Amino acid sequence: MSSSRIGAPALVAFALLSCACASSQRVSMHSAPREFTANDYDDVYDAWTRSADGFDFGQFQDVLNVTSTFEAWEFRWAYVTRYANDFSLSHEARTEMLRATLLDAESHHRFFVTMAGRNFRESDLTREQSAWRVILLDELGRQEAPSEIDHVMRPGAREREYFPSITSFRQTFRITFPANHADGTPVIAPNASHVILRFTGPEGTVDLRWDFQGV
Repeated sequence: MSSSRIGAPALVAFALLSCACASSQRVSMHSAPREFTANDYDDVYDAWTRSADGFDFGQFQDVLNVTSTFEAWEFRWAYVTRYANDFSLSHEARTEMLRATLLDAESHHRFFVTMAGRNFRESDLTREQSAWRVILLDELGRQEAPSEIDHVMRPGAREREYFPSITSFRQTFRITFPANHADGTPVIAPNASHVILRFTGPEGTVDLRWDFQGV
C-alpha cells in the first residue's frame, strides 16, 4: 500500500508513536563535581540513554529503531570513573582524562547513537542518500545541525561494553553538535527544560528527549 493511501487515523497514530521516548527520567546538566564509583556507571548510562521506535501503521512495520546516549558532563564523569577502574589508570592519568573530557563538554554536545532502519544503506547518516537527517532542538524549537558525524564501522570491546545498545543489526555513530549557535547563544540554555535529538525524513520523525532538573 502506498503512503498516499494510508488513512488519516493511521498517519496520526504513526506521528504519535514515532515521537515517543523510552524514558522520562530527569537528568542534571549542572557542571558540578560528582562522586561516582565504577559500579555507578550502569545507572548513569541508563539515566542518559533514550530509545524510540518509529512504526508505520500503514505498512505495519518499523521505520526506525534508535538509541542514543547523551554524553553530558555527568555521563562523562561516570564514564571516566569506570574506564579508569577497568584499565587501572594512575591517579594522574585519570585526572588528565577527566579534565580533557570535561573541557570538551564545554564546547561540544556529543551523542553515541545506534540505529536500524528499513534499508541499511539509507540508514547511514554519513551518506548523502541517507533517509534520515539528525538535528538537535531546544525547548523553543530552535535547531542545530551536527558539526560532525562519525560512522563507527567496527565497534571495539570498549564500545560494546560501555554502550550495550550496540548489536550486529544496528549501525553505530558518534554525533557531535556545537555547544553554541553561530550567534554565540548556547544550544542548551542554562535554564533549559529539555532538549530533543530528532531523526527526520520522508519516512517519519523520531524524537529522543532529555528532560532536565532544576528548571
